[in-house]
Amino acid sequence: MFKKNVFQGKQLALGSWITLAHPAVAEIMANAGFDWLAVDLEHSVITIREAEELIRIIDLCGVIPLVRLTSNNPDLIKRVMDAGSHGVIVPMINSAEDAMKAVESVKYPPLGKRGVGLARAQKYGADFDSYKEWQKDSPVIIAQIEHIDAVENFRSIISVDGIDGFIIGPYDLSSSMGIPGEFEHPDFLEVMQKIHATASEVNAVGGIHVIEPDEQQLQNRISQGYRFIAYSLDIRMLDSQCRSAVNKVNRIRS
Repeated sequence: MFKKNVFQGKQLALGSWITLAHPAVAEIMANAGFDWLAVDLEHSVITIREAEELIRIIDLCGVIPLVRLTSNNPDLIKRVMDAGSHGVIVPMINSAEDAMKAVESVKYPPLGKRGVGLARAQKYGADFDSYKEWQKDSPVIIAQIEHIDAVENFRSIISVDGIDGFIIGPYDLSSSMGIPGEFEHPDFLEVMQKIHATASEVNAVGGIHVIEPDEQQLQNRISQGYRFIAYSLDIRMLDSQCRSAVNKVNRIRS
């Protein structure tokens, strides 16, 4: 527990997304060797109680547990951090003010506004002083860039003290541009290039979600300089492997 921030040293941090609440899913994925795993509360039916169990399993396996929030909500941030999450991935950060709100929700006063309580994160009160020191600069706070407004304000967002990096939400970003899912559209490619160029200028930790379990696409994103990479998610890896096996058998049958 109380691990240092995964971005200290700016190394490549490879993780994945969990949307299924069964503890075995978290244990299997954690033992696979990912650097971090994010419990997804935005696009799943995982409850806060189930999230705590998943966080516990990921943590005990020696992997960094993160939570992708439903929204930039201080009450939810407080609860998942108290449950032992080592950080948050915050949707719809569209301005520097949004980014500052997220940082303040993660950290105790005087650095932030998070309410102080005793739970799993503080070892139920037995190690509060160590946790109080850890939360000053070690929690991971990732801003999701998924709206054209965020692109316009990107430099100020990523410059907020306490924001460790960003991750692009391609579906919502393209939707905000009126071209949902059209990732090869010239306007979308131009916006992606704009983000990448600004991130390079300010040496920001860039993140992206490789949604399909495609190793070549993963390699391409690494080559492009992304350092916070979510490789697929539980349901896509399960679906992909099942379909691949069935297709091979069907070819043999024919």
